[in-house]
Amino acid sequence: MMTETIISICLGIGLAASVGFRVFLPLFALSLASYFDVWELNSSWLWIGSLTAVITFGVATLIEILAYYIPFVDNLLDTIAIPLATIAGTAVMVSTVADLDPIITWAMAIIAGGGTAAAIKSAAGASRVTSTVSTAGFGNPLVSTIETGTSLVISIFSIFLPVIAFVLVIFILFAIYKLYKKIKHSKL
Repeated sequence: MMTETIISICLGIGLAASVGFRVFLPLFALSLASYFDVWELNSSWLWIGSLTAVITFGVATLIEILAYYIPFVDNLLDTIAIPLATIAGTAVMVSTVADLDPIITWAMAIIAGGGTAAAIKSAAGASRVTSTVSTAGFGNPLVSTIETGTSLVISIFSIFLPVIAFVLVIFILFAIYKLYKKIKHSKL
């Protein structure tokens, strides 16, 4: 595999993980990166870099971030965001992977992109439910701020330092796994 292909895979996985925290923010970041020629997308996904897409993703990002600060709307958003994150994670992965056979690209996009986004979104949703139950929703704005900040940081690293973003994603997935095992073990 060429270096460009490996870097594009790291970019896709990083953005997919970021989608697990906020669905539209990484799409907005990718749209901006493509619009300003920071990243070149696959030929059938060039529309993401159009001015219309930049504006649309920007508005969607702003609405999504603000909506997560509205009590009970945040929990409702989490229920619909898991399938959306899976689709968006697949889309960012397939739009960024370079120089691979389409079958391999789509398989990787569905498994690594969609799977990573779904795993992180599920864990984020569980943390919000825990916050809602334990703090009567008063802790949810803090959870929302942390999720938005994490999504932003991972998106920036994904675009400018994709390999470091990939390492961050591995660390986050490992932390989620350890936390899941700890919770599962404590219930037994």
